[in-house]
Amino acid sequence: MQIGKYSFGVGDRFGHQGKAQLAAFIEAKKLGVDISPVWNKSYREHSTIHTNPQDTRMEADEAVKTLNWDAPYYVDADHINMNNVDGFIAYSDFFTLDVADYIGKKAEDDTIQSFYKNNEKYLGSLSIPGIDETFEITQDQLMGIGVKYLFAVQEAGRIYRHILETKGKDNMVIEVSMDETDEPQTPVEMFFILSAIAAEGIPAQTVAPKFTGRFNKGVDYVGNLEQFTKEFEQDLAVVSFAVKEFGMQENLKLSVHSGSDKFSIYKPIRKALRKFDAGLHLKTAGTTWLEELIGLAMAGGEGLELAKDVYRVAYDRFDELCKPYATVIDIDVEKLPAPSVVDEWDGDMYSESLRHDQSNPRYNLHFRQLLHVGYKVAAEKGDEYLGALKKFSDIVAKNVTENILDRHVKPLFLD
Repeated sequence: MQIGKYSFGVGDRFGHQGKAQLAAFIEAKKLGVDISPVWNKSYREHSTIHTNPQDTRMEADEAVKTLNWDAPYYVDADHINMNNVDGFIAYSDFFTLDVADYIGKKAEDDTIQSFYKNNEKYLGSLSIPGIDETFEITQDQLMGIGVKYLFAVQEAGRIYRHILETKGKDNMVIEVSMDETDEPQTPVEMFFILSAIAAEGIPAQTVAPKFTGRFNKGVDYVGNLEQFTKEFEQDLAVVSFAVKEFGMQENLKLSVHSGSDKFSIYKPIRKALRKFDAGLHLKTAGTTWLEELIGLAMAGGEGLELAKDVYRVAYDRFDELCKPYATVIDIDVEKLPAPSVVDEWDGDMYSESLRHDQSNPRYNLHFRQLLHVGYKVAAEKGDEYLGALKKFSDIVAKNVTENILDRHVKPLFLD
């Protein structure tokens, strides 16, 4: 199973927007861009909303059937590990192996020595096509990379082989994810991580490194654009070189997590992809849920009142809702509107405060981030919330489709 050059992870918290999401890729195809949709939902999200991986598979299959999509599509077991992978195996064909927690744990000495021997030919000056600078690789540096990353790669191998026993090698796409860690990987570290992945026998088709800067949920990138551009281009060069050096999957590509709404890096990404003729996997998970709220607010009446109530409860439960996402949000509590203020808003004020349009003075990134992590509130409303999604499905779907197509696909591939 080979994933295409471009793919989008499209999370859907409540499983109602599959057709609206797919409509964006149908339009993109008409504009000349082939993008494979990958419906992804993590164990944490399933647990919060009380759904299961079968629900995600059913949503994807139904959308594809209803809209007559005749191109590849996938269902991602998002950020899984050995503790929770079993529930996903039957329903997924894309597996994001999250091993960031194992970075820094030391592998056995003999394994590290084998890693060193496999790569000692790169000691001294290392030139990577596409990167101007030359890297000096020392014995200590190579051993240090083995100590830091090899156990994590081995864990990815353990998860992969466990899935393989059930799925078979031709029935899945594998991603190795190391993005949820404190420090970005250097180009040299990326090169030898890929060497270890290849030696472990993992047929990775996407790899998610950690980049410099803040990739907060649902808001724009915060960081040095010049540094990000350099890192991204160097990683593309490393991936291309590693494919040849280590005999990895020819379609191996970078994956950008929390990639939704990172508008300021889309132009550098677009230029880099064209420069290297490279592919991309971009995860845009949580913004669909925000577009649902925007649609409900725009619908007015009971839809608007429901959206206001979700915010009121989220505001009162700030600490509880933000704690699991503390490393990927930056909310200034002083800049959150009081629920009593939001209660006086009309649908335009609510939707414009939430919609990610930085040219609109009403846009409030703190309001947006709190609601992003507040989906648990809507989940607890159960049929009240799901019923509203059905009742106002037209206006909600319009926002979902436009968000993916106009704010993500076009800036990345067409503008």
